[in-house]
Amino acid sequence: MSKLFSPLKLRDLTFKNRVFVSPMCQYSAEEGMPTDWHFVHLGSRAAGGAGLVIAEATGVSPEGRISPWDTGIWSDAQADAFGRIVRFIKSQGAVAGIQLAHAGRKASTDAPWRGGKPLAREAGGWQPVAPSAIPFDQGHPVPREMTTTDIDKVVADFVAAAKRALRAGFEVLEIHAAHGYLLNEFLSPLSNRRTDDYGGSLANRMRLPLRVAEAVRSALPSGLPLFVRISATDWTEGGWDLPQSIELAKRLKDAGVDLIDCSSGGNAPRARIPLEPGYQVPFAEAIRRDAGVATGAVGLITEPMQAEQIVATGRADAVLLARALLRDPYWPLHAADALGAEVDWPVQYGRAKQRTPSPAPAANRAER
Repeated sequence: MSKLFSPLKLRDLTFKNRVFVSPMCQYSAEEGMPTDWHFVHLGSRAAGGAGLVIAEATGVSPEGRISPWDTGIWSDAQADAFGRIVRFIKSQGAVAGIQLAHAGRKASTDAPWRGGKPLAREAGGWQPVAPSAIPFDQGHPVPREMTTTDIDKVVADFVAAAKRALRAGFEVLEIHAAHGYLLNEFLSPLSNRRTDDYGGSLANRMRLPLRVAEAVRSALPSGLPLFVRISATDWTEGGWDLPQSIELAKRLKDAGVDLIDCSSGGNAPRARIPLEPGYQVPFAEAIRRDAGVATGAVGLITEPMQAEQIVATGRADAVLLARALLRDPYWPLHAADALGAEVDWPVQYGRAKQRTPSPAPAANRAER
């Protein structure tokens, strides 16, 4: 029996399988509003059999977006626009999730297919903020160092976004603390040179991510799970690393976080990352073992048996797929077939489930 296609229960919520759609920015929003593109993109992955569909990194404030074309959830209108998408995801038997994010010093950039470079104000950009006035890379603007008032506002923005996400019907919220965005910037010594209560020691660098997690958890019903995506390492000497990630995961678990989504990198532009299939799975395995919390594995997971072995051997509780699901929205259905697991297909597609159908009566063949 396939472990990948067995249910997973977190709090009161049961996922029909352990194939989760990783949040993937589409750079196709209008004034922070999801569009028909998002409806089709997210809806097709739900129809494709995933157990959880997580909407892209969604700005908790306008300045928290990666680009002007990212989705946002700082207004009720944006939450209502997400509602239509959420309803369709649920109608396909999937759970709907959303990743709440603040891009920090990596905000205000162009779409990747136009180069992804920082945008000047006259091109629709804005000045990014960060824990310290350290630019992400050469050619990037110097961010404004955040005051404690700014920090308090970020916490409040995450809480307000969480409440709007609930209004839209989302049942899983994920806090984005990875990939060099704001909360990851506070964690890493490479980007956080503060000398106040939010910098220096590990406890101080963890302070804002933990405040956000605790505040968002308090805004959620007790029966709904909370995820946090982290970068388990900066892949750079002197930066954030796995031992610190394990300590953070312990604290997040104590704060009521139910699953750690284990990614890596993004905060050091010239980090040397050893890309190979499943290269980040050891992070999920170590955090699951040493912090005693459920984990999700992500990163170059592409084959059904590879995903099956990750969860069947207890290295992670779920896998989060990104590019594999961009290439094939129906990856879960095809994976289930490859693994011999019986899963429901959308009734509209039922005629395609059997690969070698019996010959149709002559009178009906033309209709096929």
